[in-house]
Amino acid sequence: MGEPPTSGEPYTAGPVAALRRIAFLLERAREDTYKVKAYRGAAAAILPLPAADVTRMVEEGTLTDLPGVGTSSGRVIAEAVRGETPRRLAELEAAHAGPLTDSGHDLRAALRGDLHSHSDWSDGGSPIEEMAMTAMELGHEYLVLTDHSPRLKVARGLSAERLTRQLGVVDAVNEHLGPSTGSGRAAFTLLKGIEVDILDDGGLDQTEEMLDRLDVRVASVHSKLRMEASAMTRRMVAATRNRHMNVLGHCTGRLVTGGRGTRPPSQFDARAVFESCAEHDVAVEINSRPERRDPPTELLELARDLGCVFSIDSDAHAPGQLDFLWYGAERAAEAGIEPDRIVNTWSKERLLEWARK
Repeated sequence: MGEPPTSGEPYTAGPVAALRRIAFLLERAREDTYKVKAYRGAAAAILPLPAADVTRMVEEGTLTDLPGVGTSSGRVIAEAVRGETPRRLAELEAAHAGPLTDSGHDLRAALRGDLHSHSDWSDGGSPIEEMAMTAMELGHEYLVLTDHSPRLKVARGLSAERLTRQLGVVDAVNEHLGPSTGSGRAAFTLLKGIEVDILDDGGLDQTEEMLDRLDVRVASVHSKLRMEASAMTRRMVAATRNRHMNVLGHCTGRLVTGGRGTRPPSQFDARAVFESCAEHDVAVEINSRPERRDPPTELLELARDLGCVFSIDSDAHAPGQLDFLWYGAERAAEAGIEPDRIVNTWSKERLLEWARK
């Protein structure tokens, strides 16, 4: 990315780009959500306005009369309109734009995409289009949209009908983005997916017809996390045998830090589960969210030794979280996992061929 811009330097990207970038950097740095919403809200407020109207409001000092624009975001808009790098943007670039980890940089660079992300159709905070645009800006060749399945009502899981509508939106987004990024990399594609609940008996919480229409399916346990170990093992092994399952998401369900508090890992026979993953070519997810770090290191190393393939995923619920892949890449590199065993280092064509089973 080169040297971060300095406040006062010429700036040509415009106020909407400045506000989006500030929100991205705040999310990436895990700052308070209310700060992020303020800048994203201001970007949404001025996006539909002609540039001349925004300039006029800057000159008249009436920006903050616009719903969604506050003092801080108004200052950013005014500085960008004047062609200056906004001071807030320069500060955040200097503090938060660099690598998020000390190691794993080569592996992070090898990742072509992300197989686990959420939008505001379920429990994410941003529209599908914003998630896709940010993935493109990060250099991804693909992003799999994996909103939740029906049983997870607390996360506004998608019924078959809502998922059908979402697939149409994904088609529209891909059509709008066009065939090429213009960057010399492969064209970006938003892929159709789901984070489907693993039911108590190991079934998957969506219809066969809908699962057949998707490109990639992440399956995760979200309920009865304290289930007795032998029952949890049977549940997870049964899911890995399902022909639709591609990725075992955050396998222990643990939380090690964060605003939701901590949660111990589920208990199950990890060897039996990972052996079944290896047998049925199901990837074990290395969940990159800092509050999860799932699987724990000893289980990550066991899955490595048993011959599993892996997927390093952000589990992003906001655009800035898409860059959490740094954390998963560091853990995979420290565990000595070869890049070719990580399915999202593969081309889109190879990934889809694998996912179709």
